[in-house]
Amino acid sequence: MHDFTHDPRFAGIEPFTSRVWLASPTMHGDEQRWVDEAIQTNWVSTVGTNINEIEKEIASFLGCKYAVALSAGTAALHLATKLAGERLYGQAPPSRGTLTGKKVFCSDVTFDASINPVAYENGEAVFIDTETDTWNMDPGSLRKAFELYPETRLIVLAHLYGTPGKMDEIRKIADEHGALIVEDAAESLGAAFFASADGPYKENVREAGVVEHIGMRGAWLETGTLGNYNCISFNGNKIITGSSGGMFLTNSKEDADKVRKWSTQSREAAPWYQHEEIGYNYRMSNIIAGVLRGQIRYLEEHIKQKRAIYERYRNGLSDLPVRMNPYDDEHSIPNFWLSCMIIEPDAMASMVRGEQDYLWKTEPEKSSPQEILDAINAFGAEGRPIWKPMHMQPIYKNHAFITREGNGRGRSNAYINGSGADVGADIFRRGLCLPSDNKMTVEQQDKVIEIIHRCFK
Repeated sequence: MHDFTHDPRFAGIEPFTSRVWLASPTMHGDEQRWVDEAIQTNWVSTVGTNINEIEKEIASFLGCKYAVALSAGTAALHLATKLAGERLYGQAPPSRGTLTGKKVFCSDVTFDASINPVAYENGEAVFIDTETDTWNMDPGSLRKAFELYPETRLIVLAHLYGTPGKMDEIRKIADEHGALIVEDAAESLGAAFFASADGPYKENVREAGVVEHIGMRGAWLETGTLGNYNCISFNGNKIITGSSGGMFLTNSKEDADKVRKWSTQSREAAPWYQHEEIGYNYRMSNIIAGVLRGQIRYLEEHIKQKRAIYERYRNGLSDLPVRMNPYDDEHSIPNFWLSCMIIEPDAMASMVRGEQDYLWKTEPEKSSPQEILDAINAFGAEGRPIWKPMHMQPIYKNHAFITREGNGRGRSNAYINGSGADVGADIFRRGLCLPSDNKMTVEQQDKVIEIIHRCFK
């Protein structure tokens, strides 16, 4: 382990007096009111006023008709994926998932909670490469995937680190192939996408109200409303939190009622416990909902703080051979949940990673993600590697991975033409997530920026 405290490059830098986190909960005190009310009225189960009210508030904020409060974002993703499978392929028997034997096109650079519900429902994930403009699912690779697997009818996509993907293009491709979309907006609550008035979201645009934006007609639509089935998370590190929790979002009362039924063990309308479908204990606690009622009023404030952090990094690192995680500033407004950076190829120092360990070395005027992460950690700040792409995970090593050139696996053979480009793997190799806690002071962030500068000496 490198001793940064005795490395002359870092002379004069003192450790942080308190830990600087990647992203931690930010409480304001209002949460206590609703939690206390739940306890005092004895509504501490999975029913109560807090649940009813937070569902209404979230639905109103996002501009959808129904929100179903669940125990976790993962629970929402599971039931959304199950519901999509049932609509496409019919009701499955209790011993089988609704996606049994079916392929599903999935975001590659994301947390595995986005993807695992496909396996819960016995489906097979096919991973779609990433594009460089937003680090999200690449429409060109998705189009190629439909050429290879034209029978596929479901897409699961995530908006990475709070940045909306290229949804007009992705939705257009989905519509051309009669495919449904499960939207994982767990990281992007409060982010918006500008949908064109004559594009695939024209009905949503009409309902939202058409506006002019940089010479285009359309509307700003919130992430969490852009799929056929949509999900958000309130995990402890998210932009607002209930300590846990998530929501399923929809404009369909039928879908909302179905998810609400499944999440409460699929009880039928009988005076005894009667079950005709598999159910789950996935409903949100009224206490968690109370925390969220106190948090929701600070969402826009949190986004403003996160944006300021992103911009300070962008300005403070502008003289280094690095770039911040990108976004399309004409078509999207991220929530800037996590600020990330990627090192230019020529400035990458030597670094190798195994399955659970890594090695790096210092090189003049170069650095690597693991050196930077170790350096800031040595002084008391938390960072993180970029999500390791799903197609690189051992559990999914035998699953298909599609790039714009077609099959993304086995491309290293000297007799195979093509670049063999793997955008997600390259972002993982060169990128890292920076401390992005909205309680981080300017002085603390300046020290992080200075440590990063020293890494390139």
